[in-house]
Amino acid sequence: MLTLYDYLPSQNGWKVRQLLHHLGQPYRSVQVSIFEGEGQTADYLRINPTGTVPAIQLEDGRVLAESNAILAYLAEGTPYLPSDVFGRAKVFQWLCFEQERVESVIGSLRFWTMTGKLPNRPQALIDLKRKASLRALGMLESELATRPFLAGDHYTIADIAVFAYASRAEEAGLSLEPYPSFRAWIARVAAQPGFLATMYPYSVDPQASKELR
Repeated sequence: MLTLYDYLPSQNGWKVRQLLHHLGQPYRSVQVSIFEGEGQTADYLRINPTGTVPAIQLEDGRVLAESNAILAYLAEGTPYLPSDVFGRAKVFQWLCFEQERVESVIGSLRFWTMTGKLPNRPQALIDLKRKASLRALGMLESELATRPFLAGDHYTIADIAVFAYASRAEEAGLSLEPYPSFRAWIARVAAQPGFLATMYPYSVDPQASKELR
């Protein structure tokens, strides 16, 4: 059985949980206490050298880290990843966009806000990430005004990946009111059969106010 190394408040972890749920694939969940330094242990670093979550271990012992790489692997041969070369490339385009322009800015602001770390961050850095976040939301609004899903007419892992943090932008102090097409897309994703609506706040982990080690 596949093993998922996870941390419930992580939206990167949610991505993988969501796809596994869509696929009906059973798995074993191992929670990694990242704020207590468990991600930096020698045993875990052999699974994921960055010490982050998620990661998966296959039945044959092979391991794979990075949420979007895991999505691409699990989605192979399923409706969540197109079979044609161009369609796949469009999905990968949005997976790259998500890591560079969504998770790294909206995700960071959300994390700092929800764990009480925002006042400890330099204001110039906060302003930079807010500006980049609003630019990303503007791009998503423009793109989603032209089609129902990010990579085309069908729901794919591109939507799962971007939804994870972009849909939680209000938890990062960013209003979604100016983005009607983006909000309509959020509703379409949430209406997908098997959508995992449960999101875990950092407050479920009493250690989350600590800095990552």
